[in-house]
Amino acid sequence: MGHSQLEKQKTHDRIVEIASRRLREKGLEGIGVADLMKEAGLTVGGFYKHFSSRDDMVAEAMKLAFGSWEAKVRSEGRAPTDVPMAEYSANYLSEVHRDDVSGGCPFAALTADLARSGEKCRSLATEQLKTNLGNMTDRMSAADEVEARRKAIIVWCLMTGALGLARIADDEKLSDEILETARSFVNDFSAK
Repeated sequence: MGHSQLEKQKTHDRIVEIASRRLREKGLEGIGVADLMKEAGLTVGGFYKHFSSRDDMVAEAMKLAFGSWEAKVRSEGRAPTDVPMAEYSANYLSEVHRDDVSGGCPFAALTADLARSGEKCRSLATEQLKTNLGNMTDRMSAADEVEARRKAIIVWCLMTGALGLARIADDEKLSDEILETARSFVNDFSAK
C-alpha cells in the first residue's frame, strides 16, 4: 500500500472510530456528517472520499462497535469464549460500563435505534446477536443445548436491559441496585 493509500486508510479508520463512539453516545441519528468530520479534523467534502453514504459509514461504525469487546479481550491475549460468566457479567453490569456509553455495548446503548436502522445495520446487529447468544449459550449451566440456549437468551436480555435501565436512572443508588441485582441473578441463573 502506497503512502497516500496508507494515510487514507488511517484517516478512514479514525473517522469510523469516532463515529462508533459518537453513535453509541448520541444515537444513530444523533450526529451528523458535518459534526463527525469536524471532530475528525476534516471537511465535510472529504466524507465522500471514504464512504458512499452516511448509511455505509453507520454500518461500518457499528461493525467496529460490535467487535470492540472481542478485540479488547484478544488484545489481552485471551479468547472471548474463555471469559467465565461471572467475570463477564461483573464487567458488563459494572458502574464503569454503565458510565462509558460511548465505549460500551452498542446493544444496550442503541436497541431502539438499531431496530429502526437500515437493512445493512440491522443485518450486522443480527449477526452479532447470533454470535453473542452462541457464546453465551456455551457459558450456561443446563441439562441440554435447548435449555442452555433458552437461558442464554434470558441472560442476554436481562443484562442489556439492566444496563440500559441503570443508565436511565438519575438516582445513583437505584442505578447501582439495578446492576447488583442483575449481576446476582445472572450468576445464580447461569452458574455451571
